[in-house]
Amino acid sequence: MQTRAHIKATTKYESKNIDKITFRLRKDGGSGLTRDEVQTAAAAAGLSVNEYVLQAVKEKIRKDSGTG
Repeated sequence: MQTRAHIKATTKYESKNIDKITFRLRKDGGSGLTRDEVQTAAAAAGLSVNEYVLQAVKEKIRKDSGTG
């Protein structure tokens, strides 16, 4: 269990060093994708969901910019 001091230190670190982006998926799959599908795909690739999504975004940016 994290102590209050640890939570405070983590919050302070993240506020200075981490940018957060939230995206939403419809539970009924109406967005074309479900959370379970993303989690399953990430696990199959041996990645965390964060790493998996970052990798997909980087690949899309390279493709769209013509650099990869």
